[in-house]
Amino acid sequence: RDHKRRLLAAKYELRRKLYKAFCKDPDLPSDMRDKHRYKLSKLPRNSSMARVRNRCIFTGRPRSVVEFFRISRIVFRGLASRGPLMGIKKSSW
Repeated sequence: RDHKRRLLAAKYELRRKLYKAFCKDPDLPSDMRDKHRYKLSKLPRNSSMARVRNRCIFTGRPRSVVEFFRISRIVFRGLASRGPLMGIKKSSW
């Protein structure tokens, strides 16, 4: 689901950082900073890394994703109990 946002964010990452650096630079004239601020506002909204959400690669669930495996806790628990995850086993005591 979020794959397009990740690609878009990666594509515009350098441009966005450059425009932000120009906007924050106090040595530049204000009209030049305004011009770069305008260019920054014209970039696609989904090109920001802040809008990328970690999602489960199996179900697309956005919440409670184990970041190392990129799967949700529900899928993680099922895979851990069945055994296909290397080095993970369900604990019992």
